[in-house]
Amino acid sequence: MNQIEQLQKIIANTDNIVFFGGAGVSTESGIPDFRSVDGLYNQHYQYPPEVMLSHTFYVEHTAEFFDFYRDKMIFSKAKPNKAHYKLAELEQAGKLKAVITQNIDGLHQMAGSKTVLELHGSVKRNYCRRCHAFFDEKFILQSSGIPTCSCGGEVKPDVVLYEEGLDWDTMQRARSFIAKADVLIVAGTSLVVYPAAGLIDYYRGNNLTLINRASTATDARANLLIQASVGEVLGQISIE
Repeated sequence: MNQIEQLQKIIANTDNIVFFGGAGVSTESGIPDFRSVDGLYNQHYQYPPEVMLSHTFYVEHTAEFFDFYRDKMIFSKAKPNKAHYKLAELEQAGKLKAVITQNIDGLHQMAGSKTVLELHGSVKRNYCRRCHAFFDEKFILQSSGIPTCSCGGEVKPDVVLYEEGLDWDTMQRARSFIAKADVLIVAGTSLVVYPAAGLIDYYRGNNLTLINRASTATDARANLLIQASVGEVLGQISIE
């Protein structure tokens, strides 16, 4: 039995799956990750990406932050790939209980997933810091300099920047889903960004599946390890 067949059997025998994904889930949709050869960390800017995406930089260099944010963080033409669509199908079939994602692109919802926990927020949501009015990503893209609400307030993306804490309620829900899961599929993440990476410590089952192109420090803990692209793997799974 090959690895895909093993995963197929695991999925067929449960209706309590939780999926935890990172940037590798969206790379096949044309959205670069941070740490691969072509990722943001290997491109050259005046400041490192983790500095430009920090709370301090946002506060002290707001206009430069938005220039970088518009250029490198919003991919309005990106479409869901096989992984996103398969996860939505698994949820609709009653097998997948939740998608927990480190991504901010909104592609899981675009593919049809309903229960999506966005640990790091979403580029699709932006709010006025003064009156809390909502703005979509088009508003940010079409603005120049610092986006401003009609009330005069600054519009901030609903994304978690470096130095900012994750939403407590979202983390609690994620922990709960993982702790109760029979099967945990972790995919497309290097598992080095905390506190998100620590979520897998709450899993108590014996069906931990890791799908990732590169090795991670957690590989030895996996019951099933598949080193391939997420879309390539999940695209071969059938739902009976």
